[in-house]
Amino acid sequence: MRRREFISLLGGAAAWSPNAYSQQAPVRPLIGVLSPITAADAKPLIAAFRSALRELGYVEGRNMTMDVRYAEGSPNRMAPLASELVALNPDVVVAGAYLAAAIHATRSIPVVALTPEDPVEAGLAQSLARPGGNVTGMWTLGNEAMVEKGLDLFKLAVPALSRIGALFNPDDPTDRLQISRLPAAARAIGVTIKVIQVRDLGNFDAIAAEIKRAEVEGLLVGQAPFYLPARSEIAAMAARLGLPALYSWRQFADAGGLMVYGPSLIDMYRQSARLVDRILKGTKPADLPFELPTRYELIVNLKTAKAMGLAISEPFLLLADEVIE
Repeated sequence: MRRREFISLLGGAAAWSPNAYSQQAPVRPLIGVLSPITAADAKPLIAAFRSALRELGYVEGRNMTMDVRYAEGSPNRMAPLASELVALNPDVVVAGAYLAAAIHATRSIPVVALTPEDPVEAGLAQSLARPGGNVTGMWTLGNEAMVEKGLDLFKLAVPALSRIGALFNPDDPTDRLQISRLPAAARAIGVTIKVIQVRDLGNFDAIAAEIKRAEVEGLLVGQAPFYLPARSEIAAMAARLGLPALYSWRQFADAGGLMVYGPSLIDMYRQSARLVDRILKGTKPADLPFELPTRYELIVNLKTAKAMGLAISEPFLLLADEVIE
């Protein structure tokens, strides 16, 4: 055998060695996920995200890797977690509320946001149609009619309502935006809103005392992740006070809350997977318009209504996407 042929044969053998093959294997994209809530609360959302990615051809451990961090409902945890994710140099980050943390951590890595903040006012985008930077995603409070529709449904379910107490954390950007829309929405359906400030969910006796002093007939709890870890305590407090309550996320209905109207988070995470797919295939976030949630859900906990002695009409129950009995 000629020397040149022998060397060529050795080279071919080396190319098929396990070590050489692993070095030549394609690099899997890394998807970072920054969740504002607990791992337990986020479990069905992350499962929906993984499922949607799988339908698009991304299988974790085969041709994609994922790293998920949870802020446990605390805005203060988002910034350090965002920095940890960015240090891994992911191909894209999916970030929930309190988005400023992710934006301050990177201006180059693509970010798919699920945010209640106005992306333009928050400095995340030049416009909704052409964001122009490294951030795109979904604006959960982008549908201005959603707040009014939620109050309208609340009034339909409990016609006697005239004075509603809105829990409000002035330190939370989600609450600030939602509260700003309440006065006009309340006037449109003929109710008044009493704002009840809540910065700390550690003392429900004190919160209940504030609610009693406000002399309201019902409660409104907004979209802020701040409330989600304490949903069972909030629903139980409303029941003790004998107050019907409207919430924004379905987890509250599962925890005994009377009524939910808001975007479907599971659908939003599935929707975000499609945006991730487009980014991984080369589309820049700057050219991907911000989207609105595609599905809103009305859920009524009839068991809670009966325990409160509250009669929900059959026509109203027919409007619900789900009735918990």
